[in-house]
Amino acid sequence: MTPVRVREFAPEDAARWDAFVARCDEATFFHRIGWRGILQRCFGHRPRYLLAERGAEIAGILPLAEVKSLLFGHALVSLPFCAVAGVAAADAEAAAALQGAAQALGERLKVAHLELRHARQRAPGWPQQDLYASFRKTLAPQAEANLLAIPRKQRAMVRKGIGNGLVGRIDAHGDVFFSLYADNVHRHGTPPLPKRYFEALRSTFGPDAEVLTVTDAAGRPLSSVLSFYFKDEVLPYYAGDAV
Repeated sequence: MTPVRVREFAPEDAARWDAFVARCDEATFFHRIGWRGILQRCFGHRPRYLLAERGAEIAGILPLAEVKSLLFGHALVSLPFCAVAGVAAADAEAAAALQGAAQALGERLKVAHLELRHARQRAPGWPQQDLYASFRKTLAPQAEANLLAIPRKQRAMVRKGIGNGLVGRIDAHGDVFFSLYADNVHRHGTPPLPKRYFEALRSTFGPDAEVLTVTDAAGRPLSSVLSFYFKDEVLPYYAGDAV
């Protein structure tokens, strides 16, 4: 078998990178190449994307960003603001090569730590963090079937909202979403992420970064959520609501 070679991403690799993301089972929405420019433009994080090749074919990818922060220090992260964006590879050899290359890069950059955000454990000897949980729920084709899948008490609240004239609509603009989101995080004592970040998400990913806003019978916005679409999944990611 042709050996695996790991190198840094080059701009001309963009189309091949996203084509690999589309066909790799381990890849997520956060592996899409659009994140590279967003993190650099909006937050100043230097991209350090790695590409594993076997001959002329991509065998794996690892998106990394170099973070320099007074709060979090100097780190190499895959990826800031992204839930799961670790190694995505076609086979174990490519995965191991990418992880080894990331370690070597971290040592060369003299970072305080290397953080790889994987959906499952890849390196048993590495420190693990179980701060966050994830889950998936299959959606039925019928709206009523999805409603019946909601626990009884919460389903009663949903029906009450519908009865009171609450309506959910796809929002073509992000201003209402950002207003609700910013107010929500302020109330929890957290500064909001910059508005230009959400604008970059929507302009980069188009309909795959969609805003749904719920209004009351008078048209007043009550809540709004920004969701990511990838393959056959939808991931509600950022949200805000009115007091």
